[in-house]
Amino acid sequence: MTDKLLLKPRLLLTLSISVTLVLAAIMFRSVGNAADDYYDVVVLNGRVMDPESNLDAVRNVGIRGGKVQTITAKTLQGHATIDARGLVVAPGFIDLHVHDMNEEHHRAQAMDGVTTALELEIGTADIDQWYAERAGKTLINYGASIGHVPVRMAVMKDPGSFVPSGEAAHRAATEDEIADMKRRIELGLQRGALAVGFGINYTAAASHREIVEMFRVAAQFKASCHVHLRYPGLKEPMNCIAAFEEVVAASAISGAPLHVVHITSMAFDDTPRILEMIRDARSRGMDITTECYPYTAGMTRLESAIFDDGWQEQLGIDYKGLQWVATGEWLTRESFARYRKMGGMVAIHSMKPEIVSSAIADPLTVIASDGILKDGKGHPRAAGTYARILGYYVRETKTLTLMDALRKMTLMPAQRLERRVPMMKTKGRLSSGADADLTIFDPERVIDKASYAEPGKYSEGIEFVLVNGVAVVKDGQLLGGVTPGRAVRAPIQ
Repeated sequence: MTDKLLLKPRLLLTLSISVTLVLAAIMFRSVGNAADDYYDVVVLNGRVMDPESNLDAVRNVGIRGGKVQTITAKTLQGHATIDARGLVVAPGFIDLHVHDMNEEHHRAQAMDGVTTALELEIGTADIDQWYAERAGKTLINYGASIGHVPVRMAVMKDPGSFVPSGEAAHRAATEDEIADMKRRIELGLQRGALAVGFGINYTAAASHREIVEMFRVAAQFKASCHVHLRYPGLKEPMNCIAAFEEVVAASAISGAPLHVVHITSMAFDDTPRILEMIRDARSRGMDITTECYPYTAGMTRLESAIFDDGWQEQLGIDYKGLQWVATGEWLTRESFARYRKMGGMVAIHSMKPEIVSSAIADPLTVIASDGILKDGKGHPRAAGTYARILGYYVRETKTLTLMDALRKMTLMPAQRLERRVPMMKTKGRLSSGADADLTIFDPERVIDKASYAEPGKYSEGIEFVLVNGVAVVKDGQLLGGVTPGRAVRAPIQ
């Protein structure tokens, strides 16, 4: 009897402890769920558009730890809230073709919706130094190629600053120099360069074999070759088609993927023919892509090899088609000779609006700015490319649908690089697990404002821009004191 009486309190104590543990577990789970459902940033009531899944619907977006955690019709809560009612919520724009990545240029690009800017045509000769100079200091994400142009300049000790003006432009390389260039490009790829850049038009003396040898190095690392073709224009035999054939052959021989930069400013009226050739090559299994920008003028340095003898026939224009960037004046024979000795940027007005429009509409083309902006001088494409696509080519002329335009500015550039650069698989999309690089804009107001007179003027209608979950543009205004940009880099070997 005594034993039975002792067992009863023990049983009650055991039951009490069990109930307490169950209740505690329920409470812990409830608190945990509440924490899981609370985000760093929530974007509410926006028209969410994802080119990968073709999602186009009003949704709420939850962001935590720099990543998109959820996209849902359910109500979300967060520490910061963006009301995107009436706005489009898209993946941040990715620019594959940028030059001179300074703070001024990054600010203009952020106001144009760009969250990732990459220097892939000219590139750099020292990958480690290039990335180190920018670490922890940038408004938007950044990355670069190892560039044949700067590598050739370093090997030949060319005095040019951006593109060659001496031996690297005008002298054939020796066997030892070609070997040195290959070694430097290989080192750059080992150190995480995104691609290999080429400006063959600037290195006119580089032999066809030299180019093939550099493609071979790229192929070893599955790196795409981003190429400014050897010749622009229509004049036989040294025209854009011959130049395109050169790099298609180099790609076929080596196995390196090929990306042809600014197709309209190389092919002019032959742009549709080059696009047809790219389409045919792709249908036979070749990995070839291309890009264009929404302007009828290009820009480069007047002292470069592009303006060696015969440039008028090659470009199809005369002095009156050239505009000196520093002053805005149109050149004459006399001013051309004077400024060429001085060196500087010149706008080249050489493309027809209908050719530009047809290239933008073609499903093959990525949108890329080829922008450069410094001290208020440059090309309007540096500050206005993406808003111009959305405002003029989508809303006003209906050259593109909105989803197709977004695909060209987000998913397609990410896909160009993701085979070599795994981190690009989480950019250019708006889905769970993607990087929280977002561009939120008013489709009825977005428009470029930059001009050749005011190339740095900010676009309008880009209301919010998030880079890795951190706002850099809020209510259409640039925010100061934030540097959330991160390096975009291939794996380092």
